[in-house]
Amino acid sequence: MTFRSDFSRRQFLASTVLASTAVATLGTPTSVLAQKVSRTLRIGHQKGWLSILKGRGTLEKRLAPLGVNVTWTEFNAGPVQLEALNVGAIDFGDVGEAPPIFAQAAGAPLVYAAATVPRPRLEAIIVPKGSTIQTVADLKGKRIAYNKGSNVQYFLAKLLEKNGLKYTDVQSVFLPPPDARAAFEKGAVDAWIIWDPFLAAAQKTLNAQILADATGVANNRGYYFTSREFATHNTDVLRIAIEEVNGIDTWVSKNKAAAAVELAQVLGLDKTITEVYVNRAAYGTAAVTQDILSEQQSIADTFFELKLIPKKLNLRHAAPVSLN
Repeated sequence: MTFRSDFSRRQFLASTVLASTAVATLGTPTSVLAQKVSRTLRIGHQKGWLSILKGRGTLEKRLAPLGVNVTWTEFNAGPVQLEALNVGAIDFGDVGEAPPIFAQAAGAPLVYAAATVPRPRLEAIIVPKGSTIQTVADLKGKRIAYNKGSNVQYFLAKLLEKNGLKYTDVQSVFLPPPDARAAFEKGAVDAWIIWDPFLAAAQKTLNAQILADATGVANNRGYYFTSREFATHNTDVLRIAIEEVNGIDTWVSKNKAAAAVELAQVLGLDKTITEVYVNRAAYGTAAVTQDILSEQQSIADTFFELKLIPKKLNLRHAAPVSLN
């Protein structure tokens, strides 16, 4: 009863505001109305390249003439960003391959705004120095730590398949990166599948050895997402946002030493770690093609087969945003 009362009150207030606004703007010249239009791009981001874009303020400068304000909210993981999108708290963000699949399975109004080039070297399965595990086939029966529902779970499934093993041939130990690192360091697991910069940190500080990266197995793209509602009315804003993101990519590709220093400050890591990360990454961000969307479909199909999502997805409803 209280909910209905509150909802009715909100409806009344909203209608009153709209009516007042309509009366106030009657007869107002179009040029004056245009000046009053204000939009906001609410960006959710993880610590990384978007943090550098935020620090430079170039996106705000480009969007200001359009009457667009920009707000930034930092998140510690992709799934949390997508939850924020689902409840209407943000309009744009960055994420890996896997989290959008789970969000779409839960009915999130997600569409893909852009994708990075393939970056398979940024995720790998690692073993301790001196490990008896020398090939992927040696993983049979071994304990492998990784973050459940992340990009690396797809990578593991496809890596095992490529080497004649089944997903059930290994013992999965589901741990977030900090806990997985601790388990790896004390020998509680035999291998760890992880992504950069955690991967580079394990190589540099734990002397971990790469057994296999995702080359030839998974593309490991990064994605920029938005909602269908925002994309419908703000194509111009999204186009500029992607141009600015790609501008950071271009700068990093040409200034890797300086980028490693700047990224080290953002992530709170030693420069020697970010140097490894920056130097093996690939750079470039562009619109999502149907071929790229097919890659996501393959991940969705794999997660359905592994019973990680409750239903089979058809990603055509998440067709990429046209920024033309």
